[in-house]
Amino acid sequence: MSSLKDRLRTDLTSAMKARDKDRAGTLRMVMASISEAEVAGKEAKELSDDEIITILTREAKKRREAATAFAEGGRTEQAEKETAEAAVITEYLPAQLSAEEISDLVSKAIAQTGAAELGMKGMGKVMGVLTPQTKGRADGGAVAAEVRKQLG
Repeated sequence: MSSLKDRLRTDLTSAMKARDKDRAGTLRMVMASISEAEVAGKEAKELSDDEIITILTREAKKRREAATAFAEGGRTEQAEKETAEAAVITEYLPAQLSAEEISDLVSKAIAQTGAAELGMKGMGKVMGVLTPQTKGRADGGAVAAEVRKQLG
């Protein structure tokens, strides 16, 4: 049994008892995404915490992107709702890396793979090393942008 999934389920129950509709709704959607992933494929399986973090990262990213789109469209109320949902989901993710930490990891990965000589052609190698290190802790787009900056 996944401890992260247990925590989500417990927090959902608490939010329902506290009549916190927004938090309960967000957690319900997250639990639905997890359940959907568990029954996808040929046979049902219990997801690990890492797999759940992947789902949570994806759900938080969806909310942030939707909030940006709503804000640009002038629908501030809807944007605020999406931002609040993203904040709830982020509480369950590992601590996020700062820009400096991402930069340091990228520098080390470039040195480790010898990608500096390859220039942009070495991006795949560098991302291959970085992805497991930053999974759930940093937005892939931000990591890729830093790799491009340092290789470019």
